[in-house]
Amino acid sequence: MLMENERKELIKYGKKLVTEGLTKGTGGNLSAFDRKAGLMAITPSGIDFFDIKEEDIVIMDLEGKVVEGEKLPSSEWYMHLIQYQQREDIDAVIHAHTTYGTVLAVLREALPASHYMIAVAGKDVRVADYATYGTKELAENAAKAMENRRAVFLANHGILAGAHDLLNAFNVIEEVEYCAKIYCVAKSFGEPVVLPDEEMELMAEKFKTYGQRK
Repeated sequence: MLMENERKELIKYGKKLVTEGLTKGTGGNLSAFDRKAGLMAITPSGIDFFDIKEEDIVIMDLEGKVVEGEKLPSSEWYMHLIQYQQREDIDAVIHAHTTYGTVLAVLREALPASHYMIAVAGKDVRVADYATYGTKELAENAAKAMENRRAVFLANHGILAGAHDLLNAFNVIEEVEYCAKIYCVAKSFGEPVVLPDEEMELMAEKFKTYGQRK
C-alpha cells in the first residue's frame, strides 16, 4: 500500500477536525504530498471521518490520475493538487468548514492582522472569489488568493490551509479560526485595531521558525 504513514495521518487529523469543532460530519477534506514520488494521498468523498479506513484513502499523481484506491477521491481533489503543482513550500493541505472563518467567508471579508497569530498564515487571510465546490475554477481562485499565504477563505464556503506537513497545516486552521473568532467578537463591540505592516513583517520573520518540524 502506497503512502502508509500519510494514510494514518490523514485519518488522525480528519478525526481531530471534528473533535476540535473545526468541521461537521463529512465537511472538509485533507491531503498529503510525497514530493519525491510525485504522489498525493487524499481523503475519499462523502465518508465520515470516523469511518474512513486506510484503504479508503485515494492516491493520485500530479496529473490527477488515480494510482491506488477504489473509492472516489474528495470532490475538491484539484483544489489540493494545484497547491502541490504551484507551491514548493506546501506538502499538506486541509480544507474545513470552520464556524468563524466561514462567517467571514460569507461576508466576503478578509481577516486583517488584528491578532499577531495571524502570522501563521501571513499578514492577513484573503477571500477567494466564489465558485461552485469541486470545480477547477474554485481551485484556481483559491490558489490565486493564497499566494504568499498559508490560508485562504473560500467565499460562502470555508477555509483552506497548507503547510509542510499535516501537523502544521492543522495548526494554521486552528489559529486562523481562533483569530477569526476574536475578530468577529471584537467587531460586535467596536472596530478592531489592526497591527501595522511593520509588526507583521517582524512576525513573519519570527514565524519562519514557528511550529513543529520532524
